[in-house]
Amino acid sequence: MALIEAFQHYIDENNLATHDDRILLTVSGGVDSMVMLSLFVRCGYTVGVAHCNFQLRGAESDEDEVLVQKEAAKYGVPCYNRRFETAAEMERTGESMEMAARRLRYAWFDELSRQEGYTVVAIAHHADDSIETFFINLLRGTGLRGLTGISTQVGKVIRPLLFASRREILEYAAANHIPYREDSSNRSTKYLRNKIRLGLIPRIREINPKFTSLMCRNLARLTDAQLFINHGIERIRALAVTSDAGIDTIHLDRIDPAFPHEFVIYELLNSAYGFKGDVIDSLCHALEQGATGRRFYARDHVATIDRGRILVSPIAPEDPCLVSVPKGTQRSYCGNAVLYFEYCDIDTIKNFGVPEQIAQLDADRLQFPLTLRRWKEGDWFIPFGMTGRKKVSDFLIDAKVSLPEKQRQFVLLSGDDIVWLVGRRIDDRYRLTSTTENVLRITKEIV
Repeated sequence: MALIEAFQHYIDENNLATHDDRILLTVSGGVDSMVMLSLFVRCGYTVGVAHCNFQLRGAESDEDEVLVQKEAAKYGVPCYNRRFETAAEMERTGESMEMAARRLRYAWFDELSRQEGYTVVAIAHHADDSIETFFINLLRGTGLRGLTGISTQVGKVIRPLLFASRREILEYAAANHIPYREDSSNRSTKYLRNKIRLGLIPRIREINPKFTSLMCRNLARLTDAQLFINHGIERIRALAVTSDAGIDTIHLDRIDPAFPHEFVIYELLNSAYGFKGDVIDSLCHALEQGATGRRFYARDHVATIDRGRILVSPIAPEDPCLVSVPKGTQRSYCGNAVLYFEYCDIDTIKNFGVPEQIAQLDADRLQFPLTLRRWKEGDWFIPFGMTGRKKVSDFLIDAKVSLPEKQRQFVLLSGDDIVWLVGRRIDDRYRLTSTTENVLRITKEIV
């Protein structure tokens, strides 16, 4: 079946759109979205084009914009462009580039749809994107929900190319002389998605050339399983969760003991509040020990154990977000960032001049468990390369750190000593020296 026939079949089979809909196509200028534009036009749908210029790649971003405008004009369809101050937004919110860009574009798509009367928004994700998402989530640790790939439809947002492989899209573009631009960042292996795309998946295809179609079937089965679970979890939520004054209470005694409690707790906390699997594992372990009062953090919420109940509320601005980090911990969450911990021998350290988001500490000098919290007035440390102590507040002023960034600043402590002003500077007392044998390497990643 030719791509255009398969495209129409997929839309009809999944009830994604009709010819009565006005469809807003999100077109970046890359091959996927340019092919999607061609397919919708050839199938006779009423469409408009939305292009986001995030102004992050200089002239490349501007050239993408020009190409999309030309192609929309060729097809005679409306074209809407918006330039975003993405870097400034990242500074304001502390989000990663990916998260900031995603939030900005989806907010604009929604605004544009309401203003111009578009009933459907189409995104050009394809089958390989969904498979890559499966592996990304698998490697980072996830529940079943994270293994279902990318959804075909969420509200008015549809993804009509999820049936097609990247190879099929490229072949269509070549056969139909469709112009497109290649994002240079797609070739960089510093990104996990690209490592999977360029390294892992080609090796798997050597073993099974039909890997893409096989994975599509697997993802469909996993999605069905998650939909079944969602239905059951919502029935449990209605019985076991109450809300009052902005606090949700999970009454564990209302959960049928025949159900796997840890799994149910995971689904309740992950789906509604964004708690990650390893945090939930620690929470469940604390529940077994009867640790009333222990607090566990997601990006925006805190869960507190309270006499056989779990209280969940938004993180208050004044909350210190204090977290204990036992030896052997693989990751911890601090605000909008996650810290990854790696314990290694000094002989494995090849680069001593690491960037600010990485800390390399003499592990034998550390007193476990470590403590992670927001910084507070009166905090001090001895910045790497200095001999005297310095207040954290003064360090942040000298570094010209903005107020929003200050509010998101965390410190990592060994006993009462700050060993790392997270993402900025380690304490000189815990640096690697000629006598260091064991290293704790910590990487901060914005999520």
